[in-house]
Amino acid sequence: MYEKPDLSARAASQLLRGDAFAVIDLSGGWAWGYGLHDRYVGYVREEALGPVEEPSHVVRTSQALIFAQPDIKSTVVGRWPIGASFSGEPQAGFVGCVEGYLHDRHVRPIGEPDRDPVAVAERLIGAPYLWGGRGSGGIDCSGLVQLALALCGIAAPRDTDLQRAALGDEIDADDPLRRGDLIFMPGHVGMMVDADRLLHANAFWMAVTVEPLAAVVARLGEGEAVISRRRIVQ
Repeated sequence: MYEKPDLSARAASQLLRGDAFAVIDLSGGWAWGYGLHDRYVGYVREEALGPVEEPSHVVRTSQALIFAQPDIKSTVVGRWPIGASFSGEPQAGFVGCVEGYLHDRHVRPIGEPDRDPVAVAERLIGAPYLWGGRGSGGIDCSGLVQLALALCGIAAPRDTDLQRAALGDEIDADDPLRRGDLIFMPGHVGMMVDADRLLHANAFWMAVTVEPLAAVVARLGEGEAVISRRRIVQ
């Protein structure tokens, strides 16, 4: 999704396969509208849109290979990122769809959400940082949080300020941090792996990394300190 109908424009967000997009206007090969999963507005190429389908499965690993046949030795005809959803039928250890066959260890049924958002986010450690990314080719900080929560059945807004306003409850100042807590800094968000370490997609390392929260705070400086600590109780 782009901020303007121009391939050189800044990215607004990213639609994954299976995400529904509400078209408000079509002009010059561009569709303007919003993603139904988070109401985020932007432009997409009209050619990128396809028919609406009811997904049955979602990719749960960092990426899933699409095989030409239900055989791991067959030709790989494509790859889908984590969070991509599709309609398919189980077949001898694979899930077959129009595009080919995905191994059932790479996908799961839509109705069986993950339980640990941090474990979902950990699958993307090392993925490149990409402004506006949600997992296809790269991901940004709020995209990582949104995607990890979505695969656990928790809807989240797209941007950090909206996430701060909508997600969880503020943690008391004297309450120790724990796994899954959300840490907000100006324009940034991450998830605690434990009481001390932060998992986040960041432009400093240009990747999804895990590092001590204290190190992140020290690097950002006094003016970029933690502004909110929030906890989602599942």
